[in-house]
Amino acid sequence: MLIDTHVHLNVQAFDEDRHEVIQRARENGISHMINVGFNRETIPSSIALAEQYDFIYSTVGWHPTDAKDMTPDDLEWIESLCRHEKVVAIGEIGLDYYWDTSPKDVQARVFREQIRLARKLGMPIVIHNRDAHHDVVQILREEKAAEVGGVMHCYSGSWETAKMCLDMNFYISFGGPVTFKNAKQPKEVLEKVPLDRLLIETDAPYLAPHPYRGKRNESSYVRLVAETAAQIKGISLEELAGITSRNAISIFGIK
Repeated sequence: MLIDTHVHLNVQAFDEDRHEVIQRARENGISHMINVGFNRETIPSSIALAEQYDFIYSTVGWHPTDAKDMTPDDLEWIESLCRHEKVVAIGEIGLDYYWDTSPKDVQARVFREQIRLARKLGMPIVIHNRDAHHDVVQILREEKAAEVGGVMHCYSGSWETAKMCLDMNFYISFGGPVTFKNAKQPKEVLEKVPLDRLLIETDAPYLAPHPYRGKRNESSYVRLVAETAAQIKGISLEELAGITSRNAISIFGIK
């Protein structure tokens, strides 16, 4: 049993063969998928997908690259959707300093508002962090995110930053990039992350693992991430799968 803890099955890249992609994942031992809704367009379709398949769950949140578009009504909307039985976390939320689409101060405000909402509702959060390690950790600390914890999605930072996140009750999740031959730092960090805080994901259709790098990613490929993680940890694929699945069930409250 494997769980893909971060995927975007509802996006346009899967419009032609979505059901087949989902079936391939099931045939490859993927028992559950956490589909991520991150703006006004993707949140409703993510929940609809979770309603269609009993083994798919959804998160709802506002992505930092779209932060400038979020209104107070949107935050209330997200809060109302968190009551849905298939919604398991708020996210992906965070900071993105790579894409220059929303001002940093607006990103920070939207990030803080959603952490506060998560604490109000007692829900975990899924963190998007691109080129903003220091500021992400600082905001998580200041907003007391350790009260709810969550997932550092597709982790790309240093071990020092990972330790700070672990101390704040976060799981560290690795995706396709950890399988790349030149991925020295992600491999070193994964080796040090405690097994009881380790998660795996695809972020499909993005960041396909080796040997599909550069092509469309899909949930079935999470097995390749698991194989790499098992090799780095020096354990069997079966053991790695069991541990990471139990971790995902724990943080997301999957039934």
